[in-house]
Amino acid sequence: MTDRKAEAKVIAETLADWAIALQLEAIPDSVRQTFRNLLLDCGGLMLSARNTDYVRAILSSCEAGGDCTAIGHPHGFTASDAALISGVAIHGEDYDDTFEGTPVHVGSVVVPAVVAACERHGLSGSDLLRGMTAGGELACRMALVAPTAIHRAAFHPTAVIGAMASAFGVSVARSLTPSQTANALGIAGSMASGIIEYLAEGASTKRLHPGWAAQSGLRAASLAANGLSGPRTVFEGVHGFFNAFADAAIPRDFDRLKKDLGKVWEVENIAFKPYACGTMAQPFIDAAISLRGQIGNIDSIQEIMAPTSEGIVHRLWEPAQEKARPSTAYSAKFSIPYCIAIGLSKGTAGLQEFNDEAVRDDSVLRLAAKVRYQIDPDDPYPENYVGALTATLEDGTKFEARQPCLRGGRAAPLSRTELMTKFNANASFGGWPEDTARAFIEFCQQAFELPDLRSLARFQK
Repeated sequence: MTDRKAEAKVIAETLADWAIALQLEAIPDSVRQTFRNLLLDCGGLMLSARNTDYVRAILSSCEAGGDCTAIGHPHGFTASDAALISGVAIHGEDYDDTFEGTPVHVGSVVVPAVVAACERHGLSGSDLLRGMTAGGELACRMALVAPTAIHRAAFHPTAVIGAMASAFGVSVARSLTPSQTANALGIAGSMASGIIEYLAEGASTKRLHPGWAAQSGLRAASLAANGLSGPRTVFEGVHGFFNAFADAAIPRDFDRLKKDLGKVWEVENIAFKPYACGTMAQPFIDAAISLRGQIGNIDSIQEIMAPTSEGIVHRLWEPAQEKARPSTAYSAKFSIPYCIAIGLSKGTAGLQEFNDEAVRDDSVLRLAAKVRYQIDPDDPYPENYVGALTATLEDGTKFEARQPCLRGGRAAPLSRTELMTKFNANASFGGWPEDTARAFIEFCQQAFELPDLRSLARFQK
């Protein structure tokens, strides 16, 4: 038998040793505020989606009740079902946070899983903070190991990374041993799933992915706590995560998982979206809104040219016919031509701009049909998300606009006031009364100091 004690630690063990030893005082105030904002943003998004057909479909699939909360729903659920419902609702309108570095949605996988674990096991706010911090940091670091490679392999990064991150976060919140935590990561590797074929026609599976990842993380941690083993080399092994889910042509940098743990916090690069659509479309919307202010009559536009990264063409620009005339409101969220047209015609891109009526608006679709792209070899994606547009009018006049970064990200973060405004709008959209919304804001501000997260049950309404 191999003497494991004599072996050098593999990545899962290194991560587990760091996270289980993580002390509250080692978590910077900036990271704490990021997660307070994340709780608030996720709560509002759960509310905004609670009456949608896809959330109702998830609710109908749940067979038993429990004590755990899915914000905005009037009774308790099992921990797994609460995580599933919450993850689907948070991500459902693609209005949730994204990691700026290579896109992965942290909140929709880590928040539902760790919150459900804390409710289920009567854990404290400090357990919640430690679990969210560890799970969120792992999600961001995994996204940096081989940027673009997971998408290129036809997997959804949030789905596959999410299972690992949620398992890690739950293990830390529950104070499992380092060995159990490493096993939970190994187990989660066999639970990770989620292909991006939803792009073909805007199918609902993308919405499902974060909730599925969150519930998988809960299950992986529970199995590890009860003695099931997982492969310790789940990250770097010959048949490990990055060989299974990432295009082999993209180099791997496994040091991104381990280097400067506790010194450099990648979670500080979590961005909060101002618009209810895909991440890389957002700077193009800002550029379109800028053009709207320059052009008197947008109907006089003959063509709109957009330089873009080759890395996003297959998801957000092609197939051209679907992107110019999205077949569903959900598909429109991943169409840069449609998003540009919405920015130009409406001057915003909230929930109302991505409904069934909006995507049939002939004036918007006529604009979307005028949008073209060209590959820009100097586009900085995925290190930075930019949007540039040149509009040519029928008389030959040209107007240009450029958004140099993701608004809501590290270079142009949303203020606390802007995040509160977004939350209140989402809570109102979901039908919550103002007094309940105010109580939830207060809960998010105090969550990490609470002695028992079961107090969340008062929001089962």
